[in-house]
Amino acid sequence: MRNLRKEKKDVTGIDILPSLFTNHVGSITDKKFVQQCMKGITHVQHVATLHKPHVSSHNKQQFIDTNITGTLNLLEASAKNDVRSFIFTSTTSTFGDALTPGPGEPAAWITEEVVPIPKNIYGVTKTAAEDLCRLFHRNYKLPCLVLKTSRFFPEEDDDSQIASTYTDSNTKANEYLYRRVDTEDVVNAHLLAMEKAPSIGFGKYIISATTPFEKKPCMKD
Repeated sequence: MRNLRKEKKDVTGIDILPSLFTNHVGSITDKKFVQQCMKGITHVQHVATLHKPHVSSHNKQQFIDTNITGTLNLLEASAKNDVRSFIFTSTTSTFGDALTPGPGEPAAWITEEVVPIPKNIYGVTKTAAEDLCRLFHRNYKLPCLVLKTSRFFPEEDDDSQIASTYTDSNTKANEYLYRRVDTEDVVNAHLLAMEKAPSIGFGKYIISATTPFEKKPCMKD
């Protein structure tokens, strides 16, 4: 929103809480509210979600309501209003157990072709929302791009052993090697996706820091 306003774009923000970037206060679970807000909209940046930290504070139905039904409401309104691009912010957390190396493997190599194995309701609902985006492109020709972003906000590491061995700042620095992303890169990816969606149609893209490694395993002499 900050970048779009700097570019003097005519933007409308909706959120459940008022802010400097919120024009309409309400929930995407409210279908009528969404339809009202979508009038005259040409591009959609869908970032509203319940995140993984909400697993401990919200029940599964709330995740389904926000992440699946909310996405469906936005997609239906977008298709009805002939939106030119629909950008859905997803997450690499959808890969779940696929992020864990298999027996005897030193690491898991994650690309867009890896099949997600969600391990919580967050991953399940985000994966379902991605499929909804694909469906609306297939059936309504709605240009939809899914951006699977890596972690970009501070949180305690999932692995308790790592958290107890290293300082939090050290852990986060190392995460840039394989599962973290700079906020500016995420913003730029969303702006480019909005521009390119009409020509691409549908696609899923991982947005993450560049790994210094190659898939080819290191061999000993």
